[in-house]
Amino acid sequence: MKRLDVITIGRSSVDLYGAQIGGRLEDMGSFRKYIGGSPTNIACGTARLGLRSALITAVGDEHMGRFIREELQREGVDTRGVKTDPERLTALVLLGIRDETRFPLIFYRENCADMGLRVDDIDEGLIREARSVLATGTHLSHPETEAAVLKALRLARKHGAKTALDIDYRPNLWGLAGHGDGESRFVESASVTAKLQSTLHLFDLIVGTEEEFHIAGGTTDTLAALRAVRRVTPATLICKRGARGAVALDGEIPDDLDDGQSGPGFPVEVFNVLGAGDGFFSGLLKGWLDGEDWSTALQYANACGAFAVSRHGCTPAYPSLEELEFFLKRGVVRPDLRNDPELDQLHWSTNRKGDWSTMRVFAFDHRSQLEEMQGFTPARGSAFKELCLQAALRVQQGRPGYGILCDNRIGRSALHAASGSGLWIGRPCELPGSRPLALEPELGSDCGGLEEWARENVVKLLCFCHPDDDPALRREQEATARRLFEAARRNGLEFLLEIIPSKVGPVDDGTTATLIRQFYACGIHPDWWKLEPMQTDAAWRNTIAAIEENDRHTRGIVVLGLDAPEAELAASFKVAAAHELVRGFAVGRTIFGSVARAWLEGEMSDDAAVAEMATRFERLCTIWNEARDTTGEAKT
Repeated sequence: MKRLDVITIGRSSVDLYGAQIGGRLEDMGSFRKYIGGSPTNIACGTARLGLRSALITAVGDEHMGRFIREELQREGVDTRGVKTDPERLTALVLLGIRDETRFPLIFYRENCADMGLRVDDIDEGLIREARSVLATGTHLSHPETEAAVLKALRLARKHGAKTALDIDYRPNLWGLAGHGDGESRFVESASVTAKLQSTLHLFDLIVGTEEEFHIAGGTTDTLAALRAVRRVTPATLICKRGARGAVALDGEIPDDLDDGQSGPGFPVEVFNVLGAGDGFFSGLLKGWLDGEDWSTALQYANACGAFAVSRHGCTPAYPSLEELEFFLKRGVVRPDLRNDPELDQLHWSTNRKGDWSTMRVFAFDHRSQLEEMQGFTPARGSAFKELCLQAALRVQQGRPGYGILCDNRIGRSALHAASGSGLWIGRPCELPGSRPLALEPELGSDCGGLEEWARENVVKLLCFCHPDDDPALRREQEATARRLFEAARRNGLEFLLEIIPSKVGPVDDGTTATLIRQFYACGIHPDWWKLEPMQTDAAWRNTIAAIEENDRHTRGIVVLGLDAPEAELAASFKVAAAHELVRGFAVGRTIFGSVARAWLEGEMSDDAAVAEMATRFERLCTIWNEARDTTGEAKT
């Protein structure tokens, strides 16, 4: 059995997308960073749809190259074919969205890394693993990259793989348009036509817009161009026709394109045409490689293209398989898909990256508790939190499933040092002890301060609340929580909601479940829940039911400690670990409380503090693991 469904080959870049819509690129004030390049987008788009994809390309040995490689890995794309070129820089593209037809675009591809692909970079072993190989037109524009592509295609045919071409014609990248004409999609060129026609016989599937078939066929008469292409290849031709959909032509070219095979289209608002073709091809490949008929494959393709034209960015816009299936079943509710709340929640929750099925979190985001200790100063507090981070890293040892909670007020140096360590990083936003909820001033009244956060930080909010709260207090707290939640989503940050009812009033087996339903009802869908330990299985079952009836894709629950003794935590872990949705714990003062007091008063050295906290953290990890193991198959 083949290990890979598709290998794409060609361009990779970092796309810097203007965040402002409707203006000139000259006037853009900020940009959002995504991965880009047609084969890179398609590799990610197909991976999201459940295909096993790989990419052959090259990136520079620098920050942007590492960004592309890491993003591909997060998307589940096999990166064995991604070469690191120490002599060249990763390609960059600056893009803007002016309106539904204009998209100012500048390619920074002078001697870029992906154009350094050579014949020797094509590994026959990798090609042998694939059911299909997809090439894109740009890499036919240079003799050496063309040779690499042709080798990959010949090896694909040798090993029984299907082959596909995305014509992907960019006159600028063939040297036919100036640097300022990046959005140009068509310039006639007999030499480009000849180059394309010399390779078309190598493909089983060829996809392009009408303009792209014009360059492949050597004429601006679409039917004549398609017939010219048909004369040199028996491949199935997929002609994209914009708002009129697309047609599949697997025999003679008809006199009317409407007579070709087609799939249903979707009446959506066109917000951004950039990357729509790559989304289309991703859906098409899903259908083609799954053996669907062309009508079904084109329905997948049209739906994926609809998602792309309605959202910002290329790869980030593409749907997960579950999202696609939901959309095909439900249909269009509102044409601006990016503003469809139900669809947006599903898109977010099914495209999150990273495996956090186990969570062992050292929480040292405490502020007021440290400030009240003898010997505390801001400098001493900051130094102590760096020791907490050292303890967490000592236990983690580079392994997955570990995390920290750390604040930015006292713990800024530790928070920043943790970035890139592989730790899950949660960061608190509430003023300690506030009820009604109040947020840290650094966030700003509109929570705009989240724009400055590292993308790996998780927004954490602690709310003291109870089902018996006065309605006015409840509304005020929910409004604050929702404002922060929406800002987190706007900035691409995950959101953790911690609720503690026991500090407000008496609790029973339904208290936490009631609060969870209230927060979902006001439009808040946390990625994570942080909950106080519950003593009965019934309380946990009620809580989990409240979550799953509102969000089947939640990241899960972590149990907090409330400064409980270790033996008490062990008992609560045993009850919680019986439920699979409880991913682990987030405990703080049980680990650091007495150590902090001794260290701040000068009674404990740095090394001793780190060692003691690491020992306590490790012991809690062991207790959690044993609790999980002894429950056998965790309950759902």
